[in-house]
Amino acid sequence: MSGRVGDLSVKQAEALAQFRENVKDILPQCPSQSDHFLLRWLRARNFNLQKAEAMLRKRLIVLFTLDVYFCAQVIDKYLCGGMCGHDREGSPVWYDVIGPLDPKGLMHSASKQDLIKSKVRDREILQKECDLQSEQLGRNIESITMVYDCEGLGMKHLYKPAIETYGEVCVLTMFEDNYPEGLKRLFVIKAPKLFPVAYNLVKHFLSEDTRWKVVVLGSNWLEVLQKYIDPEELPAYYGGKLTDPDGDPRCRTRITFGSEIPKTYYVRDSIKVDYDQSVTIGRGSSHQVEYELLAPNCALRWQFTCDGADIGFGVYEKTKMGEWMKASEMKEIVPNQRYNAHLVPEDGSLACPEPGVYVLRFDNTYSIFQSKTVSFTVEVLLPSQESMYIN
Repeated sequence: MSGRVGDLSVKQAEALAQFRENVKDILPQCPSQSDHFLLRWLRARNFNLQKAEAMLRKRLIVLFTLDVYFCAQVIDKYLCGGMCGHDREGSPVWYDVIGPLDPKGLMHSASKQDLIKSKVRDREILQKECDLQSEQLGRNIESITMVYDCEGLGMKHLYKPAIETYGEVCVLTMFEDNYPEGLKRLFVIKAPKLFPVAYNLVKHFLSEDTRWKVVVLGSNWLEVLQKYIDPEELPAYYGGKLTDPDGDPRCRTRITFGSEIPKTYYVRDSIKVDYDQSVTIGRGSSHQVEYELLAPNCALRWQFTCDGADIGFGVYEKTKMGEWMKASEMKEIVPNQRYNAHLVPEDGSLACPEPGVYVLRFDNTYSIFQSKTVSFTVEVLLPSQESMYIN
């Protein structure tokens, strides 16, 4: 038995009746009191009454905090995404537009709790749309379709504090815990070569069930989207016929595309980082850290700070691991320049399409009198090996 209305075993029907009795004190506060609604929580916890009840009560606490939440202007204006149209089964469609997103700007302009609450608010909007569609269509609509537009996905999107927050503010743990079975499918379109690296950083946040719903489309994404979304319900920007009243093909009254966030919105200068290594670099000298990348399409990500004064930094490539070489003897990948890392911590990343030995060099050769202590973290980011493409 599927555990859905009209397809319940005797034990499942008994569990539903008991579950309704167990949560009768909070049912008036729930968005719905229908069997469809209650069965979602039971299915999400394999009809374990205690776990399903805990899950539902936690969701109501989240909704209570949302009632007193006022969305920060920077989030409304710059956090990409929006609901637009419905799929062929009547479910609402949500679009996330990754390219214009400014992860560092968001992390410096809004708190993690603000970002989480904004996503809960968005999901509540989708839930209300599901309820409205259920009423209008005369059948139960309880899940959504998502489209991730990854055009323009770049190294800035690998900003570590943003990646660490992403698992809590998107369709990941928060989504699954508070909206069981709320995601029908998630289409990734226009994914660049960097996508497997980005996906590898966040996929561990996803449950196995949700990961099966992520489908990365290839060059035929227009055709696939129209298979699931009628052109009349699909924005013209994505190959359909839907536009805003003024003819805007991007439907920007419904989908926020975002842009770089002006620093006037910043509420903090930097984000606290726990560094993995610390080294003192003597006056007139340098320090090199090398990494051998054995696979193509990896990436390097770094963060560093310096005590007392500025420090030079650059990234180089060489052919042999373990052999010290002067900067002039190596191929310069990220040009060496001086950073005021004693004032604001620096971070960056580099796509490495080819295997090789990459050298991160901290340069203090220009300092005649002063040694510098540099604290830093460097990570090698590997691409996901999962095959999710539709041909």
